[in-house]
Amino acid sequence: MVLLAGPTALAFFTGGYFEGPRLTAGITAAAIAALAALIAPRVLPRSRSGRIAIAGMALLVAWVGVSIAWAPVRQDAYGDFERLVMYLAVLVCAAALLRGRAALSAVEPALAMGAAIVVTYGLSERLLPGVLHFQRSLGAAGRLEQPLTYWNAMGALAAMGMVLCARLAGDATRAVALRTGAVVAAAPLGTGFYLTLSRGAYGALIAGLLTLVFLSPTRSQLRGAALVLLTAAVPALVAGNLGSVQTLHGTLAHREAQGGLALAVLVAAALAGGVATILIARSEHAGRLRTAAVALPRRALLGAAVPIVVLGLIALGGLVQERHKVTTYLTPAANSQRLVSLTNDRYAYWGVALDAFAAHPLNGVGSGGFREEWLARRTLPENARDAHSLYIETAGELGLVGLLVLAVLIAGVAGSARSAARVYPVRAPGMIAAVVAFAMHAGLDWDWEMPAVSLVAILLMGALVAMGDLPPSLPTTHRGLRRRESRPTAQPVPETVALHSLRAPTPARRPPAPRR
Repeated sequence: MVLLAGPTALAFFTGGYFEGPRLTAGITAAAIAALAALIAPRVLPRSRSGRIAIAGMALLVAWVGVSIAWAPVRQDAYGDFERLVMYLAVLVCAAALLRGRAALSAVEPALAMGAAIVVTYGLSERLLPGVLHFQRSLGAAGRLEQPLTYWNAMGALAAMGMVLCARLAGDATRAVALRTGAVVAAAPLGTGFYLTLSRGAYGALIAGLLTLVFLSPTRSQLRGAALVLLTAAVPALVAGNLGSVQTLHGTLAHREAQGGLALAVLVAAALAGGVATILIARSEHAGRLRTAAVALPRRALLGAAVPIVVLGLIALGGLVQERHKVTTYLTPAANSQRLVSLTNDRYAYWGVALDAFAAHPLNGVGSGGFREEWLARRTLPENARDAHSLYIETAGELGLVGLLVLAVLIAGVAGSARSAARVYPVRAPGMIAAVVAFAMHAGLDWDWEMPAVSLVAILLMGALVAMGDLPPSLPTTHRGLRRRESRPTAQPVPETVALHSLRAPTPARRPPAPRR
């Protein structure tokens, strides 16, 4: 549990971004890795994809360490190296320790609860302004940033938390209390998600939910996702229309009045969502509501990928448009209008990173070197340390070698996710969907440098690697459930019959040969 609680604890130390908290977290992760080497039956995974994932992370650590030799600012490169060593230790720990039914069942609730705690803490000063007051940055302009101190990171964490809550709420094999708690947690998560005004977080949430529905196309999952979204949307819309709650401006009396109203709506939405979840779960258990799979069109995967591709094309179009502009622009104001605007400083960051890649295609400019490239090539009068995209920044700082190593890591995680979905389809969909949400947002921001966010995804990756080592489960498919449900029965029809036993089916014994 210490491993799963790590990202939540680190969130209250500026997300682990700065050197002190980062080093403490890294030493703790290394100590847990050493303990895992002593107590775990097997440290490295058996599966090929799991070993590829860990090898990809290890190679990334090694290449960043080598790049210190030509990095323009070695201190920044050392910081990146320390962070990646921590990520490698956590990935190895998760793959070694998060094994077995109990451990894997605890991953989603623990990480979802951690995200809800962090976001609720950030909301608290808006709902109780006369009691709590947090430090604010001018750049946030009222957007929800605490305790991570960066609004887009808060949006990414809230998006992953909502995806995990959607899975828990729609998992018919979970206890009713756990499903209810997931829907209740959606109220503060959704409110905080909206108040970050993070456009990239919307793309992450859409990608995660689409992945979840595709991997678990059951009626109970659709109902759970709908409940989470509805419970999240109501208090979010109310808070977004209360000026003092959204911007933190106004007299104390005005802020207290609007904060009290937002708190009352949030509590009411959470209670209503919780009651609805209990009623739905009881109806599913009694057989009054169907829980089996919904027939998806043959091209469902293509349909799910369309919104993601559209978002990518929009970002590419904005990049091309802004790179051909002569005049500069200002970041849109911190209000709801920014959610429908394509104007963004990221296009300038990406352009500089791509120029650096073109100038140093093989090995890049060195880890942490984007800041120097930005100062030399920038077209905007502002400072930037990161290219706001894991993939583009890797190209500019680590070159083709870095991109190849990152591709190895992604391929290993993808292979492990595929194996996990086949071996343990009860727990895998939510974890895969949350990792997809992170991967989407990491392409639009510097989540990789925020350990409190990245470690959530890395723990999920490690859990998927651990799942891939489990014995094959009994062959129970969503189609089989659909055929099974066609017969009327008074018994409850769970989402997965027999819970996909972790034991491999016992082979039939051959009859003894007749004696001559």
